[in-house]
Amino acid sequence: MTTHFVTAEIDLNSAESSVIEAVNTELAKHGEPLRWAITSVDADRQTAQVEAVVTVGSVQNLPK
Repeated sequence: MTTHFVTAEIDLNSAESSVIEAVNTELAKHGEPLRWAITSVDADRQTAQVEAVVTVGSVQNLPK
Protein backbone atom coordinates (compact mmCIF):
# COMPACT_ATOMS: atom_id res chain seq x y z
CA MET A 1 0.00 0.00 0.00
CA THR A 2 1.31 3.46 -0.85
CA THR A 3 0.12 6.95 -0.01
CA HIS A 4 -0.14 9.79 -2.49
CA PHE A 5 -0.74 13.51 -2.20
CA VAL A 6 -3.57 14.58 -4.53
CA THR A 7 -5.01 17.94 -5.51
CA ALA A 8 -8.43 18.20 -7.11
CA GLU A 9 -10.81 20.90 -8.21
CA ILE A 10 -14.48 20.46 -7.40
CA ASP A 11 -17.17 22.30 -9.36
CA LEU A 12 -19.58 23.48 -6.69
CA ASN A 13 -22.38 24.10 -9.19
CA SER A 14 -22.39 20.57 -10.55
CA ALA A 15 -22.28 18.86 -7.17
CA GLU A 16 -25.52 16.87 -7.40
CA SER A 17 -25.38 16.01 -3.74
CA SER A 18 -23.41 17.50 -0.85
CA VAL A 19 -19.94 18.95 -1.28
CA ILE A 20 -18.56 16.21 0.95
CA GLU A 21 -19.93 13.50 -1.33
CA ALA A 22 -18.59 15.33 -4.40
CA VAL A 23 -15.12 15.52 -2.85
CA ASN A 24 -15.15 11.84 -1.84
CA THR A 25 -16.33 10.80 -5.31
CA GLU A 26 -13.55 12.78 -7.01
CA LEU A 27 -10.86 11.51 -4.63
CA ALA A 28 -12.01 7.90 -5.04
CA LYS A 29 -10.75 8.12 -8.63
CA HIS A 30 -7.22 8.37 -7.18
CA GLY A 31 -7.44 5.90 -4.28
CA GLU A 32 -8.95 5.59 -0.81
CA PRO A 33 -9.04 9.02 0.87
CA LEU A 34 -7.36 9.14 4.28
CA ARG A 35 -7.81 12.84 4.86
CA TRP A 36 -8.64 15.89 2.82
CA ALA A 37 -9.17 19.62 3.17
CA ILE A 38 -10.69 22.37 1.09
CA THR A 39 -7.77 24.78 0.77
CA SER A 40 -9.38 27.51 -1.32
CA VAL A 41 -12.64 28.53 -2.94
CA ASP A 42 -12.99 30.58 -6.12
CA ALA A 43 -16.31 32.37 -5.68
CA ASP A 44 -16.32 33.69 -9.26
CA ARG A 45 -15.82 30.27 -10.85
CA GLN A 46 -17.73 28.41 -8.10
CA THR A 47 -14.95 25.87 -7.60
CA ALA A 48 -13.14 24.51 -4.56
CA GLN A 49 -9.51 23.38 -4.45
CA VAL A 50 -9.04 20.18 -2.41
CA GLU A 51 -5.79 18.69 -1.14
CA ALA A 52 -5.81 15.10 0.05
CA VAL A 53 -3.81 12.06 1.05
CA VAL A 54 -5.04 8.82 -0.48
CA THR A 55 -3.88 5.23 -0.26
CA VAL A 56 -3.42 3.00 -3.27
CA GLY A 57 -2.85 -0.72 -3.28
CA SER A 58 -3.76 -3.83 -1.43
CA VAL A 59 -3.95 -4.14 2.34
CA GLN A 60 -3.72 -7.94 2.12
CA ASN A 61 0.06 -7.93 2.68
CA LEU A 62 -0.01 -5.91 5.90
CA PRO A 63 1.06 -7.67 9.10
CA LYS A 64 -1.77 -8.72 11.39
